[in-house]
Amino acid sequence: MTTTIVGYPRLGEHRELKFATQKYFKHTITADELQAKVKDLRAQHWATIKAAGIDQIPSNDFSFFDQTLDAATLLNIVPQRYKDLGLAPLDEYFALARGYQGEAGDVKALAMKKWFNTNYHYLVPEFDQDTDIRLVGDKIFDEFVEAKAAGITTRPVIVGPYTLLRLGRFLDGKTAADFTPALITAYTEIANRLSELGADWFQIDEPALVYDQSAADLGLFTELYAGILAGKGDLKILLQTYFGDVRDSLDTLVQLNFDGIGLDFIEGRTNLEVLDTVQFPKDKVLYAGIINGKNIWKAHYAKALSTLTGIRQRTDAPIVISTSCSLQHVPYTLRNETKLPAAEKQYLAFAEEKLTELHELDQIDQTNLDNPLYTANVALFSTPRYEENKALNAKIAALTPADYTRLPARKERLAIQDKKFGLPILPTTTIGSFPQSPAVRKNRAKLRKGEITRAEYDAFNEAETRRWIKFQEEIGLDVLVHGEFERNDMVEYFGEHLDGFRFTQNGWVQSYGTRGVKPPIIWGDVSRRDAITVAASVYAQSQTDHIMKGMLTGPVTILNWSFPREDITRELSTKQIALALQDEVLDLEKHGIKIIQIDEAALREKLPLRKSDWFSKYLDWAVPAFRLVASKVQPETQIHTHMCYSEFGDIIKAIDDLDADVISFEASRGELTLLDDLQASHFETHVGPGVYDIHSPRVPSVDEIKDVIHKILAKVPANHVWINPDCGLKTREEPETKASLINLTEATRQVRQELADEN
Repeated sequence: MTTTIVGYPRLGEHRELKFATQKYFKHTITADELQAKVKDLRAQHWATIKAAGIDQIPSNDFSFFDQTLDAATLLNIVPQRYKDLGLAPLDEYFALARGYQGEAGDVKALAMKKWFNTNYHYLVPEFDQDTDIRLVGDKIFDEFVEAKAAGITTRPVIVGPYTLLRLGRFLDGKTAADFTPALITAYTEIANRLSELGADWFQIDEPALVYDQSAADLGLFTELYAGILAGKGDLKILLQTYFGDVRDSLDTLVQLNFDGIGLDFIEGRTNLEVLDTVQFPKDKVLYAGIINGKNIWKAHYAKALSTLTGIRQRTDAPIVISTSCSLQHVPYTLRNETKLPAAEKQYLAFAEEKLTELHELDQIDQTNLDNPLYTANVALFSTPRYEENKALNAKIAALTPADYTRLPARKERLAIQDKKFGLPILPTTTIGSFPQSPAVRKNRAKLRKGEITRAEYDAFNEAETRRWIKFQEEIGLDVLVHGEFERNDMVEYFGEHLDGFRFTQNGWVQSYGTRGVKPPIIWGDVSRRDAITVAASVYAQSQTDHIMKGMLTGPVTILNWSFPREDITRELSTKQIALALQDEVLDLEKHGIKIIQIDEAALREKLPLRKSDWFSKYLDWAVPAFRLVASKVQPETQIHTHMCYSEFGDIIKAIDDLDADVISFEASRGELTLLDDLQASHFETHVGPGVYDIHSPRVPSVDEIKDVIHKILAKVPANHVWINPDCGLKTREEPETKASLINLTEATRQVRQELADEN
């Protein structure tokens, strides 16, 4: 048996990719200097994996921004508007990812969506009448040669054609069938060139197979791979799946001429049962994902070996033990975590430590259970690592339907709120955060290092809050926010005020491009230790006569953007968080905060990938958890929520059932297609579709924003609409933020005047 991984983190041990790329964006290093830095980074990663004893090492899992975009650009799936800019290849790539505004032109970025059920974001490929699919890039080949020069023969990896088509956006009446022949030709050419370069294996990732598959879907998949496999020559092809099971496609997979098939036995636990339904051939290699690639808990070796035993009972095929998915979804290494107690660190494994786990499992499997590595692991899991909060769990067990119900009904509440607030038609606001400037980050670092007092730290943040309140008042925003300068992260900040969480110093995980997040760890039972947002919100409200929103992160998002426990259900963990946030909401209300936003940016993120599991395994407890947070506030208190970068149309009824008064959501990159779903479902919640994309540095013009507002009003009644950006402004620079918001308020003013003139 051998060992491998699906992929490895590319941010680097110290986020080298982030900092190098940002320097390139700021023109402080050249493209050649950037390429040299990431070449060193790749070499370090390959050396680390090899030193850990991993037998098969992937390449081309590195990306400047996104692996889906990498595959698209390799295959010339680049819309003409980006080619017309006439940029160098690297700059064109970043224009696709971030948008471009300069001498060469002005284009928005490609749509960005969540990568299956993760907090990673991918760029949506566009297929239109001008799409000419052909192999035009060299990245996958160059990185294979690069590794080979370092003495490492790798297994190149790429997102597969079926997943590209399933995730793609089709324009001009085009369908997947229009591009199938060209994709077969291109992937066959990739395989042949890799074989010529000396590759033994080629990994093609098809996570879209864990969605529900229709006969037509499997027909498309079969057509693609019958063609690709017929022309692959001696190169071995690994078809890799992850994030779920392949219950409706494994029979198809084993009949095709794949040399290896990768299955996830963590999230796809039922893959064991799926193996009972087919005869997995002896001449194919089964790549068994038994190490969790998405969570940070140390593997329970007895459970992992039990899974291996179950696999062997179902097939005599050779087995390679692997991760359940790419390790890009966990932090790089525990080595740099100096503040976590050793007694707690022993329960954790980041990417580098998971390499060791694979190697150790391989050793144990080849020897016997008397191996000291196994006995030490068993001993670790033999005693509880925390003390249960029995009173909290008893309170949760005693909850009744009334605890999840807010009265009066939403329509009556909104009428009460409209009368109380007196806001104009199309009220304007932002989502919550303002730019975390170098000065803001420096202030936080000084407090962390003990260089300033808490009073000095707070004084700086209060000055920033006053400065941005003044700006908001000057440009005419209707409902203000305090800017969240005291918050390092929308989840980590809350976790720091809740019992039951642990935090890392360097546990960064890529969210998109250069954006990294540092998810906290849900260690034990969660309860509120002290007030979290009250002081900052009350101070901000004292500085203005405008309404100041209170800002919270919702319970489902806190769970989904943390590393969750594996010893209790996610439902129970989320209810614990919801009760803690309920205390916070009632505190804000008691202190005079009239509008409270409870962000559920990640509600859809952990939605099961198969529709049959949506309610029975997720929405039936996720939606009530949100309702629990706000169920006890007065009718006069307006509850907002926010969601971003997901496809919401298919769960629009569940979103309405959250029973918020107002919801803002990302819409600009999705071309406002969600508005059709709102209209069709008779959506009752008032809405704030984002009118411009904050993940791009470009500044939208007044006319551009007016056009977006008009499109919204064509679908949604004006008295149900709020105007806002599509997400928080934390990652943006101050000049572009101010320019964009000035244009937003001016565009809204002009549309209000048009509406008044019509009446």
